[in-house]
Amino acid sequence: MDRRSFMASTGRASLLAGGALTAGAALTAAPAEAATAHDGRGHHGGGGRTVRFNIISDIQGDLADFGKALDDLHRINPDSAGLGVAGDITPRGYDFEYAEVRRTLQRHRHPKNVAWAIGNHEFYVPKYSDPDTLAQETWPNGTTEDSLFRSFYNFAGRNKVYTEASFGGIPVLTLGTERYAHYHDAKLWDEVWISDAQFAWLEDRLAYWARRRKPVMVLTHHPLPNTVSGTRNKLYLGDYLQPDRLLSILGRHKDVFLFSGHTHWDLTLSDWAVRRVVPGTGNLDGFTVVNTSAVQTGWTDDGKGGEVAVEGSFNQGLQVEVGPRTVVIKARDFSRGTWLKQLTVPLHTTA
Repeated sequence: MDRRSFMASTGRASLLAGGALTAGAALTAAPAEAATAHDGRGHHGGGGRTVRFNIISDIQGDLADFGKALDDLHRINPDSAGLGVAGDITPRGYDFEYAEVRRTLQRHRHPKNVAWAIGNHEFYVPKYSDPDTLAQETWPNGTTEDSLFRSFYNFAGRNKVYTEASFGGIPVLTLGTERYAHYHDAKLWDEVWISDAQFAWLEDRLAYWARRRKPVMVLTHHPLPNTVSGTRNKLYLGDYLQPDRLLSILGRHKDVFLFSGHTHWDLTLSDWAVRRVVPGTGNLDGFTVVNTSAVQTGWTDDGKGGEVAVEGSFNQGLQVEVGPRTVVIKARDFSRGTWLKQLTVPLHTTA
């Protein structure tokens, strides 16, 4: 059963945290073939070092397309400084599913540094009485919340949902829910809950890197409301239980780049990347938010307030190129081995 079937069968909670903030405007992308020049040795055409890495999301058991994505990424960026995976690593969160992802990763060339974010599909084991039997009426079928987190930690090699990595000297902060909401409130399912400790850590790390005049990449599975494609759709307005608090922290920093998945929405859409301005933060330029799309199955607007699957093969992700003055974000179609578009974002805190 896919994510949409789960959502239809369980329903979604309404937006609990009010006071939605104004959305930033969509950013205009150029065709990716018009890429900013570089000489292939990690140097930007304008002078100075460029760090290149890649971001994908929502594998959800589509290991064949995951392998194709890894192969294509190695072709276009063989010296990638890292790979970010923005959640929904597995279809349900079983240990054997994590093991299958690991085996696929080992069979394909990939960057040494991989940053894993937790997604809602990592919490779907309790919907099954065994791997072959969906049994939502008897949820959680003996599965504890703690066991789901342990499975993720064992796979990711850490003991917290949130962490910091370095892709070639570029800080990458990974965020995630610290509770699976349905264990704590029968009216909720996949909504993200963030602890005071995670919020304090995020605020501290963003301030630390701002003082050092470094752009920061933030990786999270669920999109924030009124940002990228799909997030004005009713399906995705209530993904966070504390959206305004998270926005208020991110919104203070001009050189923060937030990458979110979950929606699977197509990167060919005009609002695949936006600048999100958060009133009250004092940052009138906003911060950059980018849709990661998905490895498994694409979706787009159905024109009726819902969504519809993209026809044909679908397997998309991103390449990010951080130079001394700009960040270039390129959208990639892995199934066809082609660039879709690119966006160049000037940095405000250049050294």
